[in-house]
Amino acid sequence: MKIKGTITYVALGPGFWGIVGDDGKEYRPVNLPAKYQKEGLKVALEARPASEDMSVFMWGKAVRIVE
Repeated sequence: MKIKGTITYVALGPGFWGIVGDDGKEYRPVNLPAKYQKEGLKVALEARPASEDMSVFMWGKAVRIVE
């Protein structure tokens, strides 16, 4: 799937990086590369569902970035 949106740091628990899609959907990448870990950065990334991810974070859909 293609994700177009903005990188954001979510301060829940220990905190994590997320993507708020241009369509308003929230994504929680399980492997966001360091080069994208910048608040407010606009991105267009290829991802796939990360069904193997178990998390206590109740924010966004877990995805794995494909590079």
